[in-house]
Parts: sequence; structure tokens; C-alpha cells
Amino acid sequence: MKLRGRVWLFGDSINTDLMYPGFVTTLPESERPKYCMGANRPGWSEQVREGDILVAGRNFGCGSSRPAAKSLRSLGVSGILAESINGLFLRNAINFGLPALSLEGVSKLFEEGDTAEVDFATGDVTNLKTGVIKRASPLPQALIDIVESGGLIPLLKKEGYLKD
Repeated sequence: MKLRGRVWLFGDSINTDLMYPGFVTTLPESERPKYCMGANRPGWSEQVREGDILVAGRNFGCGSSRPAAKSLRSLGVSGILAESINGLFLRNAINFGLPALSLEGVSKLFEEGDTAEVDFATGDVTNLKTGVIKRASPLPQALIDIVESGGLIPLLKKEGYLKD
């Protein structure tokens, strides 16, 4: 499973509250993503394009179990790379069909706007501008299957465990 996309850089300890502020829970589902990262990067949600890749520092996705990954996916973010990723956020991301990898040094591998190529099956992360390649621990095949199905619910429906 390979992705290629424009890089957006974020720092350390990006909390789920920044990605999915509490007040958005009262809004219609279609309105929620436009407030993603608004507190620390106003206007970012209007700049993201389908296929972009978010690269962050340590402790990405800390905080609550809000469906922040769903907002990122809805905006078009195709994958996440971070120095470290909160375990609950990682699993929520996978369950919403958003692949993510932890990789030491990844935040220094890219400048914003560079193009990243990520092979989630091998763990290879390449900066296509510089040609530098680093390797993370790959996603297990079971998690790749969830992502490739569009998330956990679509996979369970496809396999007959849930009805439409």
C-alpha cells in the first residue's frame, strides 16, 4: 500500500482537541472537518487537498478519543507520519481508513510542501525532493486490510459481519 502526497508539517503534542474541537460535536457531520486544526493553524482545512500527508513530531493524537482522524480523512489527508503516535489515536485512524506510521526523525526528513512517498507495507518513507529514504516498522497486514477497505465498518460489512 503506497501513497504519495504533499507534506504538511506539524509539531509535537498535537492534541485531538486541535483536530476536533469540542463544539463541533453539535454541528452537522459535513461541517465538522472545516474546524480541524483551526486553533493552531487557521485556514488550514481550506488548503488541504486530497492525497496530502501530515507529518508531525512526538505524541501526535494525544488527548481524548474524539473522531479526529475522521476529520483529517474527510479533508483529504491520505496518511500520517509522526515521531510517535498516541495508541488510541492510531487505532482510531486505522478504523477510519487513515494509515499512520511512527518513525523517529520523520519530522526532520521533510520541509512543508515536499512530496512524500510512503509504503505502509514495507515501512519505507521517501522524500521525493531529496531522495532520502527512512524505514519505519510497517503496518501489519490486518491493519492494511482495514485501511484498504475504507475503515473497520466497511470491512466488517464487506465480510458479512454487519448489514448495511
